Amino acid sequence: MDTVLAYVISFFVIVITVFITLYFKSELERMFGEKKDVVVFHICNVVIILMTTLAAHAVTTIYIMGNEFALIRQLVIHLIMILPIYIFGHFAFEKYKFINRKYVKAANGKVLIINEKYLKRK
Repeated sequence: MDTVLAYVISFFVIVITVFITLYFKSELERMFGEKKDVVVFHICNVVIILMTTLAAHAVTTIYIMGNEFALIRQLVIHLIMILPIYIFGHFAFEKYKFINRKYVKAANGKVLIINEKYLKRK
């Protein structure tokens, strides 16, 4: 039962950090003016998620439950847990950004279509 609790806590930490890191990734891409996804940001996000998840799992396992913590085994298990959640979160976040975009730009920088939701607000 202790192991299940540790993995449930790790799962919640994974979900929260996936959405936080994806938000920061999109803001960094916007700040640097990138048009496409940057692979380096995805790799950094997965490493950040892995570090926070391993820290949460280690604290839960060692200090709360008093069990032993095997780093390499937990690293592989958490990486297997992180990748599908990250991929699903990435596609969901991209769909959310696509639906809620304010306008569509042409190649020369002119605005082609303004989203109706933003016109109704003003």
